[in-house]
Amino acid sequence: MPVNAETVLVANRAQYNPKQLPAVFFQNAGGAGAARGAGAVPPASLDVQQRPSAMTLRIPPAVTPGPYQIGVGDVLLLATKRSGNTVEELSGLLAAQNARQGYTVQDDGAIAIPDVGRVVLEGLTLEEAEAQLFQSLVQSQIDPTFSLEIAEFNSKRVSLGGAVSNPTVAPIRLTPLYLDEALAVAGGISTEDLDFASIRIYRDGTLYQIPLEEYLRRGDLQKVRLVDGDSVFVDTEFELDKAQAYFEEQITLAQFRQQARVQALAELNAEVNLRRASLTEARSNFKDRVDFDAVDRDFVYLTGEVSKPGRFTMPFGRQASLADAIYSDSGFTAETANPSQIYVLRGSSNPADFGAVTAWHLDARNAANMTLATRFEMQPNDIVFIAEQPITRWNRAFRQIFPLLINSANVATNG
Repeated sequence: MPVNAETVLVANRAQYNPKQLPAVFFQNAGGAGAARGAGAVPPASLDVQQRPSAMTLRIPPAVTPGPYQIGVGDVLLLATKRSGNTVEELSGLLAAQNARQGYTVQDDGAIAIPDVGRVVLEGLTLEEAEAQLFQSLVQSQIDPTFSLEIAEFNSKRVSLGGAVSNPTVAPIRLTPLYLDEALAVAGGISTEDLDFASIRIYRDGTLYQIPLEEYLRRGDLQKVRLVDGDSVFVDTEFELDKAQAYFEEQITLAQFRQQARVQALAELNAEVNLRRASLTEARSNFKDRVDFDAVDRDFVYLTGEVSKPGRFTMPFGRQASLADAIYSDSGFTAETANPSQIYVLRGSSNPADFGAVTAWHLDARNAANMTLATRFEMQPNDIVFIAEQPITRWNRAFRQIFPLLINSANVATNG
């Protein structure tokens, strides 16, 4: 069957799925998981810096924490009726109230009421706490007539230090705590250096800065709202020598978090390296098996006037063309091979036609026909045969006959 554009389509109808490389060649060592640990490192407040021409203003973001929530350490006062059995049942509670003593929210978030038991109030607003107490009193069959108030606010605090008259800890109460009020609780700012003095607020691992001149000039800066856990430090030296001692605990904690992150990254790198080594070993083992011909492969066989008769190994993962097979080992030479007699011999895949062979004939005397060879898809066990030139056939026959003629002539002459 001659090879042309139409017959190439017919030949390529045969279904062939190229053998694939093992999955290990398509895997990578990444994707082992994200690094664990803390977030960003806090600002380098311990470094020695030169005094700038102007102080940088870094205002903390506005916050709206919502209604006050009762926390561990808060002291609650509970007032109830003094008449009837209720007074007797709550005599201990009423005595404590008369002595201006309340109930401290303990570390489990609850207060202990006689004849009622432990009532968890941590995390509740005052209104929610009243509802919880009402339910507990009713369940204990106690007159639920009472009033509740917070006597001492100990769970939410803001610390103040540095150049203030009285370094202290200011509690956050039912009403918002603003920066000017907190500084007033600490006795006000005590410094004569207005040019380079600043108010620094340490919040959630971030250091904010308000130059003192800006603070005194702008009312909105005086009304910066503080939240639980804020640390306020009035600094009179730009090198932050005093701030270093004040923030030592917070910065040390941030360093621990950063160290945990570094350790997590090291573990991740070690895991990636182990996976990469395992993949490399598996790929190397497969390559060795290929070199020792221990892997099942598909072949096309080359014979006739080719540069090197043998077999052409079908590639992994893609189709191979007739041109790939012919030129896999330097192709053929036109001195002995006949380019007009290139054949692809293909056996039938139908068991009923066992032994039937189709011979595809490519005439490559026209170089344009070689483009068909790049489109002709090979199948396993195809045989590529290139016939010899007529002159090559005569030349070989002559080389075999000529010595016999010489020998015959010598025998006749000598005889």
